[in-house]
Amino acid sequence: MTKIKGLIEDISGAIRVTKKREEAFKNAKDENLYVDPINQVARALHPSPFLVKVIKIEDVSITSRMFTFQAVNNTLPIFQAGNYVSIRVKIGNTVTSRPYSISSAPYEARGENGFFSITVRRGEDGTGFVSNYLYDHLKIQDTLEVEMPFGHFYFESLRDSKDIVGIAGGSGITPFYSMAKEIAHGTLDYNLTILYGSLSHLDIILEKELDEIERKCDRVKVIHVLSDENAKLNPEDLKGYISRDVIKKYSIDQDPKNGKTTYFICGPLPMYKYIKGELDGLNVPKRRIRMEVFGTDKDVSKIEGFPIEVKNEQYKITVVRGIKEDVIDAYANEPIIVALERHGILIRSLCRSGECGACRCKVLEGEFFIPKDVDYRRLADKRFNYIHTCSCYPLSDMKIKITIL
Repeated sequence: MTKIKGLIEDISGAIRVTKKREEAFKNAKDENLYVDPINQVARALHPSPFLVKVIKIEDVSITSRMFTFQAVNNTLPIFQAGNYVSIRVKIGNTVTSRPYSISSAPYEARGENGFFSITVRRGEDGTGFVSNYLYDHLKIQDTLEVEMPFGHFYFESLRDSKDIVGIAGGSGITPFYSMAKEIAHGTLDYNLTILYGSLSHLDIILEKELDEIERKCDRVKVIHVLSDENAKLNPEDLKGYISRDVIKKYSIDQDPKNGKTTYFICGPLPMYKYIKGELDGLNVPKRRIRMEVFGTDKDVSKIEGFPIEVKNEQYKITVVRGIKEDVIDAYANEPIIVALERHGILIRSLCRSGECGACRCKVLEGEFFIPKDVDYRRLADKRFNYIHTCSCYPLSDMKIKITIL
């Protein structure tokens, strides 16, 4: 407890402290010796955007390539198996970014020669704007700007059971490959059974690499579920789709509702909707379901609540940045972020799925549509008219205010 001596003594005491501070300032060195350990850790875990270069390119299916990167000047930050990296590219006059799950294991990123990898699948022409560009044009020694790590799609011992069933479709296998490598390395402590849906063995990404891990590590098991009627099956393969019967078969005690199994799902949006219905039908506890974000619907007009009559409408969006205003064209069937990027207006973006909030902005005027499944805004943002531009579609002329980059 501080003792109050009296008005005069207390005031004179303050004067003495002031004099000592002034002396300390006079005798101080020019060099700033202040260190903030918490800030240092934060910057190491979540660095500013940095450059990486391509050091290796491998074909891992007839339609997919794995690109491996090293940091140009930085050391790579620590990440979890299941995290994603946001890659920024310039294609023509458009500067945009896309998230890619990290395919490599966290242990491989450590040290001076640390690296990370992503796996890119080439789609048909006219689809996969960034993925097709990377697949076709990225070469050894090319550099890209990245931000990492991000996402919540990773094992957490305080939350998840030690028996994981991973449900993957297409390129959704990539975070599970990272997890499998880390388990095989001995630095992740859980059992992983991957139910991997594909058309046929010709369509499987990272098949040889997954087989290799499975041979060496008894804690990782991969079950291929092939939907093509003419697909040739190996002894362990299943035919059809990843139904509730298949999920039940590979759950602990074949009882998904007992909470002993955690389910991680990563794949295209149609698969999410299907698998969610199967898990609901099995009465799986909500706490045991983890779903990776995977973009927005390609055709917003098919989503419940979207006014189909405006599907092909074009609107004007006034974009406010400080005192500057630009007017751009935007279509009702495309996310607002696409219109911004098409007109060369920079906006920070990471997940492209409405979750992270990096592309958050204020709506000053106008109407818009946000699908319920990707509306991750805080209650305060909904109240005060903030949106995430990657998951928001214009329904009228609008006026928005974005951060200056």
